[in-house]
Amino acid sequence: MATMKKIQGVQMRAWRFFFLALAIAGAQLLTQAVHAAEPIRVGVTASLTGAYAAPGTDLLEGLKMWAYDVNARGALLGREVEIVSYDDQSDPDTSARLYEKLISSDGVDLLIGPYSSNVTMAASSVAESHGFPMVSPSASAEDIWSRGYRNIFQVDTPANRYMDLLIESASDAGLTTIALAYGGSDFPRGVARGVRTKAAATGMKLVFDQEYREDSTDFTDLVRRMKASRPDLVIGGTYLDDSIDLVREAKRQNFSPKAIAFTVGPALAEFGDTLGPDADGILGVVAWMRGGSVPMAYDFSFRYKEKTGRNAGVHAAYGYAAGQVLEAAVRLANSLDRDAVRAQLREMKFGSLLGRYRVDDSGIQVAKETFVMQWQDGHRLLVLPRELRDNPIIYPLKPWSER
Repeated sequence: MATMKKIQGVQMRAWRFFFLALAIAGAQLLTQAVHAAEPIRVGVTASLTGAYAAPGTDLLEGLKMWAYDVNARGALLGREVEIVSYDDQSDPDTSARLYEKLISSDGVDLLIGPYSSNVTMAASSVAESHGFPMVSPSASAEDIWSRGYRNIFQVDTPANRYMDLLIESASDAGLTTIALAYGGSDFPRGVARGVRTKAAATGMKLVFDQEYREDSTDFTDLVRRMKASRPDLVIGGTYLDDSIDLVREAKRQNFSPKAIAFTVGPALAEFGDTLGPDADGILGVVAWMRGGSVPMAYDFSFRYKEKTGRNAGVHAAYGYAAGQVLEAAVRLANSLDRDAVRAQLREMKFGSLLGRYRVDDSGIQVAKETFVMQWQDGHRLLVLPRELRDNPIIYPLKPWSER
């Protein structure tokens, strides 16, 4: 009997070893099959040079990190993901030409849109002409979605809602007048339209309203006239360079309203690196910030810094979130078929790193809200919405003469 039990034990261990070896071999074969399959190619142009080089570079790095994560956890539809990218030089025409190449020559399977609204305006026309769905990471100008296109899907908040939370907060804090200045391109103009609407809705008075050339570098006269209007709140529809130039000119003229808020610029580390202590107190309106209460934020930021050596900002989050949205649509469709992916992008509800994704029939975002950050003691801190904030917002702005 004892001998029989020993034999049975040996047989049982042998069978266990056999099944374990079979499982390992199966896993190896599956892995080999995944690696042997042609990768899913995701096409994108990114502004690696030109006016949008800083945010464009970060966006591409965020997208590449998404692809790395997809491949690390087992690929997409049984195939690895490959990013095919070109530098559009921050130029709409160059981007449009390169998207034509991505679709017609490179034969990519999926598309992510470029950085900035004016570049996306041109690129999305190429995607529409080919009936090719494009997920837009960062474009916010509503004009992109007013053309009746069926293939452009927005991840960010529409530009005309960008300043809503900031204006509500300013009104609640007792600020009553606004000076508005904005660059002459699609996104800042959309921001300006939203400011006018929200100011009227909250009872705040617009005492200054001026567009400037997008390539402006001298803001002497604009700030002089803005100062003469005596606003409580200055709002700028800006990018990086113009937001920095406006702060410098405000300091030079000792113009100290109760609050200054810009788009894009303050969210970038380069803003604080360039201005130093003069950045303190400046508000920025952004789609995403790393914060203790923001879902997935610390994990993403930690891993992004490990890979790139840089802190993750909103533009890296744009790229990663656009990849997540595209991945969700493909998985729900269980296909790369353009009609099936398009249908999912239009119908699905999804939570990405950037926040909620849900679009209307035109593809414009209806669920995502913006955040407000503020430079405080040399750091970018999330201050609104209140339930996610790292620190309370500080009003009023400390006058230049007291710094």
